[in-house]
Amino acid sequence: MPNSLADQDERLRRPAELRSIWLGATKVSFVPDGAVQGRPSAWLPDSTDDFWAAHPQYLDDTGHLVASLGGLLVEHGDRALLIDTGFGPQALSADPGTPNGSIYGGGFLNSLAELGRSPEQIEAVAFSHLHPDHLGWAVHPAPGTGARAFAHADYLVTEPEWAQHAQPETDHTADEAIAALAPHVRTVTDGQHIFPGVQVRITAGHTEGHAEFVITGGGRRLIAFGDSMHSPIQADHPEWSCVYDHDPARSAGHRHRLIAELEEPDTIGFGIHFADVVFGHVRRDGQGPAWRPLDTTDAGHDQPQ
Repeated sequence: MPNSLADQDERLRRPAELRSIWLGATKVSFVPDGAVQGRPSAWLPDSTDDFWAAHPQYLDDTGHLVASLGGLLVEHGDRALLIDTGFGPQALSADPGTPNGSIYGGGFLNSLAELGRSPEQIEAVAFSHLHPDHLGWAVHPAPGTGARAFAHADYLVTEPEWAQHAQPETDHTADEAIAALAPHVRTVTDGQHIFPGVQVRITAGHTEGHAEFVITGGGRRLIAFGDSMHSPIQADHPEWSCVYDHDPARSAGHRHRLIAELEEPDTIGFGIHFADVVFGHVRRDGQGPAWRPLDTTDAGHDQPQ
């Protein structure tokens, strides 16, 4: 049976594969780069060890949450937009002094090629925010070239996000990463349309200028909600903010509204850090977890559960 409960549990314990869906004439695809492990009670400080002991399906064999790293490719005709670019060609070992286990990137360009796109075909890269696990390949040299993969594309950043990071005295992101972005940055505003069927909305809470992207087509809409949620369990517990949210109360308030929105008809969510359940709906009907992943196929079609 496709998308059975056992299959869903298995998908919760592994990084996301390349997955695509269609919204009318627009194709949207998760572009895998790598993954990061999170210590569950450290990532979601309002959760408890007892909760995770009772919900082992969310944890890998080492007891960590599995979070995917990558980006979202939006294709309309011969045009292509990227939203976020993963972690880049690097890896870090688990650090007991942080909430994280191991983290690695590196697969993004191969994933993009598998989707039939080269970096030169990307007209713009839009960022949900400027944390390193979203900047990735926009600031790291492509292997064997010495050049950044998307250096020729426009980099779209919300005005408040850029204002926070472009100041010399801030330390949110390494100065060299901001310097690499700066020549290509074009700031965008709340409600702005940046690509056919793609609209920006600023949803502060994770960062001051954090952006979500609403993509519409074929009578459906997809909300690419960035780091508004880090784990599908937050669809059941919107009050649980991530340790990396700069304003946990504001983040939780927005998440309650977001989850209600994701329950609306013909609405799909995209969670970039979810495990192998990045596309889904929210159904709070008492019949299991609220996040209901789509059963996507390599052919680019999707089958709602």
